[in-house]
Amino acid sequence: MTITSNVTISPHSLFNSLRLPQFSPLSCFFFLHISHSHFFFVSLFLSLFTMVLSNTFSKSDESIHSTFASRYVRTALPRFKMPENSIPKEAAFQIINDELMLDGNPRLNLASFVTTWMEPECDKLIMASVNKNYVDMDEYPVTTELQNRCVNMIAHLFNAPLGEAEAAVGVGTVGSSEAIMLAGLAFKRKWQNKMKAEGKPYDKPNIVTGANVQVCWEKFARYFEVELKEVKLREDYLVMDPVKAVEMVDENTICVAAILGSTLNGEFEDVKLLNDLLIEKNKQTGWDTPIHVDAASGGFIAPFLYPELEWDFRLPLVKSINVSGHKYGLVYAGIGWVVWRSKDDLPEELIFHINYLGTDQPTFTLNFSKGSSQVIAQYYQLIRLGFEGYKNVMENCRENMLVLKAGLEKTGRFNIVSKDNGVPLVAFSLKNTSCHDEFEVSDYLRRFGWIVPAYTMPPDAQNVTVLRVVIREDFSRTLAERLVIDIQKVLHELDTLPAKITAKIALNGENADKNVTVVTKKSAIETQREITTVWRKFVMEKKKMNGVC
Repeated sequence: MTITSNVTISPHSLFNSLRLPQFSPLSCFFFLHISHSHFFFVSLFLSLFTMVLSNTFSKSDESIHSTFASRYVRTALPRFKMPENSIPKEAAFQIINDELMLDGNPRLNLASFVTTWMEPECDKLIMASVNKNYVDMDEYPVTTELQNRCVNMIAHLFNAPLGEAEAAVGVGTVGSSEAIMLAGLAFKRKWQNKMKAEGKPYDKPNIVTGANVQVCWEKFARYFEVELKEVKLREDYLVMDPVKAVEMVDENTICVAAILGSTLNGEFEDVKLLNDLLIEKNKQTGWDTPIHVDAASGGFIAPFLYPELEWDFRLPLVKSINVSGHKYGLVYAGIGWVVWRSKDDLPEELIFHINYLGTDQPTFTLNFSKGSSQVIAQYYQLIRLGFEGYKNVMENCRENMLVLKAGLEKTGRFNIVSKDNGVPLVAFSLKNTSCHDEFEVSDYLRRFGWIVPAYTMPPDAQNVTVLRVVIREDFSRTLAERLVIDIQKVLHELDTLPAKITAKIALNGENADKNVTVVTKKSAIETQREITTVWRKFVMEKKKMNGVC
C-alpha cells in the first residue's frame, strides 16, 4: 500500500533545508524581483522539487515498515509458476527462512551419516570458493591441484601399491553414488573387453552383492543394465556371507561388491575372507573376478580405529574403493571419492579429453559442472586434522557410541543389533513388541526434536525391525545421555497407552479371534502398518474424550 504525502514547502523552508546562505525576507523579495523572467524558472524549480520529494516519500514507504508489516507476507506466493513481479530481497529472505524453520535440526538428525558441523575457518573457505566451477581446471589450477592431493592422500590411506612419487588414479565425485557408478562402469567395460577378445557373449553382465547394499547399487544395475545378484540376509547374520557370495559368482560376474560399514547396522563385511575364497575360485575356473569395496561409511574409520584389518588394496583382488568425504571424511554433503588400484583397472576409453576450456583436460565423471567448495573443504580437513586428528575424532565417536549402547541396555527394554567394531552407530530393537513397536518409539522421539529412523531389515530378515542412531563428530556424550533420558520418557508414555491390538478391537468392536484370523492373511509389514494406524486413531479419540488438546 502506497500513501502519498501532501507536504507543502515554503520558499523560506526550502532554502533552509538546502543549506543555502541565509536571506532575510526583504532580501529574498529583492532577489526574486531582480528579473521577472527569472521568477518563472524559480517557481518551476520549486514545483519540481516538491514533486520529487513527494515521490521519494511514497517509494520509500515500503522500506520504513518491517517485513512482517508489508504486503508480501499477506500474499500467497506462487508454488508452480514463476511470479510476474519482483519482491524486495528482505522479504524473499524472510519468507524462505520462515519456511525452513519447519525443517528438522540437522544436528539432531541421527538418521544421517552426513556431516552437519565444520569449523568456522573451513566455512569461510567454502564461502570464498562457492562461485568456482570445479570443471574449469585451466581457470582454477590450484583447486585442481588440491583435488589431486586429496586423491593421493586417500589412495595412500587405503594402501594403494604406489611408488613414493607415483600419482594415484582416482577422482572426486558428488558422493559415493556417483563414485560407485564410475567404478561399476569401469568393471563392466573391462569385462566386456575381455569377453570380446575371447569371442564370448558380453550382453549379460552381473554383479554380486549382499541384500544390505545401499540403493545406489540397485540404481547402477538398473541404469546400466547389469543383473544384480543379491545374497540374502539371515536374522543372525545381517551382512553379506562371503561363502554364499562366491557361490553365486559365474563367468559373467563383473565384480563382487563388499560393504565396509553396512547402512543397516554398521557392520564391516569380511573382505579378507571374500578375497581368499575368490582367489581359490578364480584358480579353479580360470576367471579373474575382482572385488570392489564400498567404503562409503567405513573408509575413514577403519584406517584409524582398526589399522590391522585387511580390507583395502593390501588384498590383491580389490581393484577399486569408494568413500564418502561427506560422511566420516568430515565434510558437508556433496563430496565423494573413488580410487583405483592402478591405471590398468580404469579403461582408457572411459576417460574423455576436452580442450574448449583452455587446455587438454581429462574427465571421468557422470556430471560436468560442480562446485569446488567441498573439494577445498576435504583438503582442509586432511591437513588440519592429519592422521592424529582423524583418529581422535573416530575414537570419540566410538566412545560415545558405547555410552549410548550402555544406556539403552540399562533400560532392559532393548536388544542391541549393531556390533561394537564397525561404523560408530547403535542399532537396537524392542525386546517386547506385543504392545508397542519401534515405529512408535521413533514417532514419539520427534516430539523431543530427535530424528531416529525405524526400519525393517531386507529379505530374508524382514522380521527384524530396528531403530538406528548414527554417532557423528558433533554428537557429544551429553547428547548421548540426553537421548537415553528422552527414550525412557517415551517408553514410560507408551506404557500408559493401550496396546495396539487392544486399540483395534476397541475401535472396530471385533473380538480377538477375528482379529487374529485377519492378521494371518496379511504380510507382517501390512499388519504392522494397519494396526499402527488404527491404534493412533484410537488414541486420538481417547484424547478427545478426555478433553486433551
